[in-house]
Amino acid sequence: MKGKGCIVLVVIAVIIAIIGFSVSGRYNSMVVANNEVLKKWANVETVYQKRANLIPNLERTVKSYAKYEQETLTQVAEARAKATSVNVDPTNMTEADMAKFQAAQSQLSGALGRLLMVVEKYPDLKADQQYINFQREYTAIENSIRSETVYYNDSVEKFNNLVEQFPGNIVAAFFPKFKVKPTFKSDAGAEKAPSVFSE
Repeated sequence: MKGKGCIVLVVIAVIIAIIGFSVSGRYNSMVVANNEVLKKWANVETVYQKRANLIPNLERTVKSYAKYEQETLTQVAEARAKATSVNVDPTNMTEADMAKFQAAQSQLSGALGRLLMVVEKYPDLKADQQYINFQREYTAIENSIRSETVYYNDSVEKFNNLVEQFPGNIVAAFFPKFKVKPTFKSDAGAEKAPSVFSE
């Protein structure tokens, strides 16, 4: 009888150990995936900030040539101020936070697009070296934005899979920091890539 009791205790201890290792392994995987999402989000914020930092130079350059485009320049300045004021906490981001961030960035993209179309009316401005330098940098930053948002979405997909699949969903239920994270969504009409600069 004593032998059976010992065997039952050993079996229970082994089961508890297996569950403990499984939970700790899943928890550690979630920590790594969460940290990867935070890192990718920081990269996204960095490229958007680089774009925002370019705008004052563009405004000065355009202002010196296009004196009658004050309304367009004001729209760009206001959109930039709004885009840089939207702060998102990546550790606790919701779909609404992401939508607000994306809306502000899209508004800035739209305002910049309108300003760059205005530039087409000023051949001297298009030939200005400062504008040419801006054009190069802007194109590179827009490409970086596209890349970084894709990398961010990939890391979110991996994290969300860990959190939503069994047994990760059980582990995540005990740790509030492991909630499903939002991804970047395409803007309406984004499937048609606009030509920002004329060839």
